[in-house]
Amino acid sequence: MPSATHSAVIMLTAGIGIPVLAALNAALGQRMGSPIAAGVILFLVALATTGGVFLASGGSLRGAIGAPLHLFFAGCLVAFYVLTITWVAPSFGVGNAVFFVLLGQLISAAAIDHFGLFGAQPSPLTFWRMAGIAVMGVGVFLTQIAGRG
Repeated sequence: MPSATHSAVIMLTAGIGIPVLAALNAALGQRMGSPIAAGVILFLVALATTGGVFLASGGSLRGAIGAPLHLFFAGCLVAFYVLTITWVAPSFGVGNAVFFVLLGQLISAAAIDHFGLFGAQPSPLTFWRMAGIAVMGVGVFLTQIAGRG
């Protein structure tokens, strides 16, 4: 189990990768003339990558047997994200698209934590957490105004 510091660095790195993923896949979608085709390529590469790591780690899929079906919905959400960011980013801008994704993540994460949904450890939605989400919302609004020149 990684330490809190290592976990933070890992997740910061993952966060840095999201706009890079969006820009790269949007460019591939434009080059191919199809954001859906770019999504397929992305998922094939992702499957090969995760499959290789899975095999190297000696993992097992046995834990998935009998799991509630709603737990597999996460794959649909990943596909939705990849397809929409690949389709929207070229015309809306990678920064704008990712800012709205981030705002959505903050809102849904706050709700999941507040209600302890999906087995998450409950963490109440305090005034300061709501204020932080509101500040982020203002930031998204300001980036939209600034983007119009």
